[in-house]
Amino acid sequence: MEYYVCIDIGGTAIKYGLVNRNGEFIDKASMPTEADLGGIGIVAKIKNIIMEYSKVQKLTGVAISTAGVIDYTDGSIKFALAIPNYTGTKLKEIIEEDFKLKCAVENDVNCIALGEMWLGAGKGKSSLFCMALGTSIGGCAVFDKKVIHGANNSAGEIAYMLIPGGNMHELVSTTRLVKDVANAKNLAVDEVNGKKIFAWAKQDDEISKNAIYRLMEHLADGIVNITSVFNPEMIILGGGIMAQTEYLQPIITQILKEKLQPNVYEKTEIAFAKLENDAGMLGALYNLLYC
Repeated sequence: MEYYVCIDIGGTAIKYGLVNRNGEFIDKASMPTEADLGGIGIVAKIKNIIMEYSKVQKLTGVAISTAGVIDYTDGSIKFALAIPNYTGTKLKEIIEEDFKLKCAVENDVNCIALGEMWLGAGKGKSSLFCMALGTSIGGCAVFDKKVIHGANNSAGEIAYMLIPGGNMHELVSTTRLVKDVANAKNLAVDEVNGKKIFAWAKQDDEISKNAIYRLMEHLADGIVNITSVFNPEMIILGGGIMAQTEYLQPIITQILKEKLQPNVYEKTEIAFAKLENDAGMLGALYNLLYC
């Protein structure tokens, strides 16, 4: 059996695990990113993770998912806002030279999409678009089971897609939802979070219900744009608040039924991400093995 180290580097946490070729975890854990340590600190953490796993298991490769714009051809970090001095890091080259293991590096949202396509909500699909809502919104287009990267490795970066009222970064995020509810309730932003908003909505709080509905309307506007250009088999919705599937699914389904052309609505499956925190690591492994 072949064993791989899978690492998912986010702005606040690094998730990692030892995984076999079938995507089954033998071990997994997480640690704080400590982004203020910069690119050098992140690389040191990655090396330490690999060294620790190499003591207990012979490794076949290293699969990395990371925040930032990635040059998928050489596995380098082209641009990273969340981690200082990370831009320009030749991550794939460093790992392959130091450990003599095959390594692949891909953007985190791209890895979520690949993971969900391989073993999650998109299993069996060959084309899909994945949208991840968090402090902003990210996206990834997959066609013929491969990520569409674009001329500058920025295909799928939907944060600045224009929709009625502004762009998706401004209108479709947990950040915006929290801000809207806090303002409407005359509360400080740090007194409100996504969990509280959904709890209030389920208690029939009109402010929270209306804010969530507006968020889903803006999200639907983005989906209309995406389906017009890409026409995928499936749209996968992920990110923190999208875990509220039971509450959100009927809302977004009804809005899309009104906004999409009937023939497009009937052929576009809307799904919610299933793999949760493992999606990035599993997508990174799929990228290493098959892309």
